[in-house]
Amino acid sequence: MSTSQEFQTSREVAGTMIPSGQKTSVPAGTGVRIVQALGGSYTVLTQDGYMVRIEGTDGDAIGQAKLEGPKLEGMSFEDQVWAQMKTCYDPEIPVNIVDLGLIYECHISDFPEGGHRVEVKMTLTAPGCGMGDVLSAEVTRKLQTLPECKDAKVELVWSPPWDRGKMSDAAKLKLGMF
Repeated sequence: MSTSQEFQTSREVAGTMIPSGQKTSVPAGTGVRIVQALGGSYTVLTQDGYMVRIEGTDGDAIGQAKLEGPKLEGMSFEDQVWAQMKTCYDPEIPVNIVDLGLIYECHISDFPEGGHRVEVKMTLTAPGCGMGDVLSAEVTRKLQTLPECKDAKVELVWSPPWDRGKMSDAAKLKLGMF
C-alpha cells in the first residue's frame, strides 16, 4: 500500500528514522504519507521530508488499521519460522527479507525438554545501512512470538556480500529487474 493521500497523526507516535535506524517520535498533528504498509509496520514520509517506520500496532495514530501477521495454524515449525521471516521488510524496498536473499542460514535445533532454538544468519543490502539492528531485532522478536520457539538468535553477517543475484525471481519481478 502506497498512497498520495496525506494523513495527520492523531497523537505522538514512536518511530524509527530511515535509513539511520535512530529512534524518534512523530508529534501529534504531523502530516504523513504512507510509502509502504508491509510486514506489520508502516513506512511514512513526514511533511518535513523524513522517512519514518511506525509499528503496525500504532496504525491508529495515522488513521490506519493494525497490521496483522500471517496465519500459521497447521504449518510445521520450520514453515512457521520462514513465514514469520517473510513478514520482515526492508522499510525502503517492498520485498520481504527472505525474497531479497538477506537470509543466509536458518538452523533449527530441539531442546530436550521441548521447544526449539532458531539461529539465523542474515545480511543487509548495504553494509552501512543503519537499519541492521532494527531488522535483526524485528526478526528475533517475530520468531520469539512462535509458541514453540524457546530461543532465537539473529546474527548480521557480511560475507559473502549481498548482491542482486541472491534475490528470488518473485522479488526481481516485483522490482522490475527481469
